[in-house]
Amino acid sequence: MWNGDYGFLLRNLIGKDFKVRYRNMSLGMFWSLLNPLITMGILTVVFTRFMPNSSIKNYPLFFLCGLVPYNFFVLAWSTGTSSLADNTNLIKRVSVPREIIPISTVLGNSLHLLIQIALLLAFALFGGGSLNRYWLWLPLIWTMEVALVCGLSLVSSAVNVYVRDTRYVVESFNAVLFWLVPIVYPPPGPQYRRLFELNPVAALVFALRDILLEGHAPGAVLLTKLSLGSIAVLAIGLLAFRRMKRNFYDYL
Repeated sequence: MWNGDYGFLLRNLIGKDFKVRYRNMSLGMFWSLLNPLITMGILTVVFTRFMPNSSIKNYPLFFLCGLVPYNFFVLAWSTGTSSLADNTNLIKRVSVPREIIPISTVLGNSLHLLIQIALLLAFALFGGGSLNRYWLWLPLIWTMEVALVCGLSLVSSAVNVYVRDTRYVVESFNAVLFWLVPIVYPPPGPQYRRLFELNPVAALVFALRDILLEGHAPGAVLLTKLSLGSIAVLAIGLLAFRRMKRNFYDYL
C-alpha cells in the first residue's frame, strides 16, 4: 500500500504534467480551456453543417457525447504508454512504485477531461437538455473510463520499455478506434448495439447519450459491462505491470 509520501509524489507528478505542457506559453494554462473548446467547435461545425445527419436528434450533442470520451481515451493512453520511457531519470534516481508513473500521467490528462466534461455539460444544458437525477451516474461512468485507461496504460507502458514500437502500435489502434466507436454514426440496428457494447469506450458513449440525450438512466446490463470490463482491465494491468517491471532498469 502506498504511504503518504507516495501520495504526495503522485499529486506532484499530476501537477507537473499539467503545468509543463503549457510552460513558456503566453496564454499559459488558458490553453487547457481554449484548445478543447476550439477542437470541439471545429469538429461540431464540420459534422453538423458540412456532414450533417438529420436522422439523429440533436446531432451536435450526439456527436460530442462520443468525441469527448474518445479524445480523453486516445490522449491519456498514448501519453501513458510513453510515460516510463519519458521519465527514465526519475525511475532510476527515486525508489518509488513504478506504477505511479503511468497512473499519474493518466490522472494528469484527467484534469483536461474535467474541462471538456464541463464544456459538454454546458452544451447539453444550453442545447436544449435539462438537469435531471440521472446525471448522478456521470461520476461513475467517467471513473470507469479513467480506470480503463489506467489499466491499459500500465500494460502498454511496461511493454514499451522492452519494445519501443509499442507507442506507435497504440497510436495506430487509436486511429482505427475512431471508427469502431459510434461517434459520428449510430449503430446500424439494436442487434449490433450489443456487439458495440463489448467495446468499453463505445459502452461509455452509449451511457452518456442515454443520460444527456435521452434523459434516462443507462441500462443495468450496459453499466455492468462497463464497470466489470474497466475493473478487469485495471486488475490485469496491475498484475502484468508487476511481472514486467522487474527488469525495467536494464532497458531504460
